[in-house]
Amino acid sequence: MVWLCAMTAAPLRAQAPQPVPAGPLTLEQVLTLAEPRSEAIAIAQAGVHRAQGEQTRARSGALPQLSASASYDRALASEFEGVFDVNNTGPSCPPFSLNQLAPIEVRVSEIERAIDCGAIGGGFFGSGSNLSDLPFGRKNTWRAGLSFSQNLYSGGRIGAQAAVAAIGHESADLALTTARAQTLFDVTQAYYDAVLSERLVTIANATLDQAGATLKQTQAGFDAGTQPEFEVLRARVTRDTQSPVLIRQRANRDVAFLRLKQLLELPADYPLQLADALGDDMLAPPAVFAERVAAVEKTLRSVESGSLQVNATLPERTAVSEADATLRLREASLRLVEVQRMPSVSLNSTYSRIAYPDGVLPTFNRTNWSVGASMSVPILTGGRQRGDEAVARADLDEARALRKQTEELAALDTRSVWADLVAARAAWEASAGTIEQAQRAYQIANVRFTNGVSTQLELSDARLSLQQAEANRAQAARDLQVARAHVALLPNLPVTAGTAPGVVRPRVVQPAPQAPASPQPQTGSQFRNASATGAQSQVGIQ
Repeated sequence: MVWLCAMTAAPLRAQAPQPVPAGPLTLEQVLTLAEPRSEAIAIAQAGVHRAQGEQTRARSGALPQLSASASYDRALASEFEGVFDVNNTGPSCPPFSLNQLAPIEVRVSEIERAIDCGAIGGGFFGSGSNLSDLPFGRKNTWRAGLSFSQNLYSGGRIGAQAAVAAIGHESADLALTTARAQTLFDVTQAYYDAVLSERLVTIANATLDQAGATLKQTQAGFDAGTQPEFEVLRARVTRDTQSPVLIRQRANRDVAFLRLKQLLELPADYPLQLADALGDDMLAPPAVFAERVAAVEKTLRSVESGSLQVNATLPERTAVSEADATLRLREASLRLVEVQRMPSVSLNSTYSRIAYPDGVLPTFNRTNWSVGASMSVPILTGGRQRGDEAVARADLDEARALRKQTEELAALDTRSVWADLVAARAAWEASAGTIEQAQRAYQIANVRFTNGVSTQLELSDARLSLQQAEANRAQAARDLQVARAHVALLPNLPVTAGTAPGVVRPRVVQPAPQAPASPQPQTGSQFRNASATGAQSQVGIQ
């Protein structure tokens, strides 16, 4: 019982998730917590264990098979009951006794006497026959036996089954690798989505505070008689318009944090805090991906058109390896179907001990032992063999086409991810310095408005530009970090540039939380300059 309790408790300890560290969590800590809690990884690991069992089962066909059996039968009624009982009362005279030293006359007389009274010569069923050990009609029957079999020739079946199982194990290992990479990428996306949503809430809250401060300043001017009531109403509308934006951003933040908690198997009310704020001016790659990202970025070369050089060395993709494994699996399956035409030979032996006791307890005193060989040759299958081979060849042709398609899609997907990284880095670098300029412009607009030099509309426009610059900078930082993680995990991620049934697995990408556009009043100059500035006035925070 102690051993059983220890064996039961060991798996529970192995499966127990790690405790969540106190304080804000870094990306490395989140990834460490997520991997042992992932259902996708657990499913892939179960697939590996299943493949290992299939390998063991395939190898067992080449090994000897030995089984034991035991049985007990109690006869309640039998057709042989009483068949051997001719005279239940026994002989009517003393039994025959032969004295070889007596004269011949005495010996003949003894024989005649024994025959006359039935002491001898009672036939096959007479009292002189000892038939008590025959199995007919026995009330108790005990049997214990051993059965042995060994394949002598399988026509290649066992080898083909072992090859199929080995390739299946390899495919399961690749699926586990892909599941781990996909989990790490999903968690990384969810982490930076939560960080971005927290940053957007901070920006929206700061904008609301600025709008509130402007309202107070305008209200003070109205009370002093220096500002008209129209300006007070405009400032109040601007402040009240920003409130729904903040509420919406808080809702987006709650959803993003719930998504991350779900991946970490944490309760919905867990007070999760994140260490990254996407505010670093250098924005170094995450430490867990830094080495692989640095190696990939060295191979990237950006040209004036923004495209990537086509002669860059493409990394090996696990998806292509899975397609290779599937192709080899189809080839082995075809061989397994073809060898079904071959004969099979096996050696068989059975040994058993039998007892027919008068009571319940047995005394094994009889033995059966046989040795033989059997051969099986398929002669007529009604077309089943031909149909199986046709299906296997079709699967093989499909696997070849999928292998080629997966390789092409993997190359396209790799270059697409590289292009995303280049674009994300360019967008983040382009946003550098924008926040400082927007902050300076807002400070100047605030001073001008306080001194009565400019209108409230100019101040609102500067505030909107600052909000846009901060949100765009945070979004660019999030996109760059996610692109780096994508590049680092790309070799083991599934192909997402197209659809290849049976090989390509769809990757579910959680949308990044976006800041909704904040409606602000526009000046006539903004309308006039809309065609010239384009995205500047229409970007908003989306």
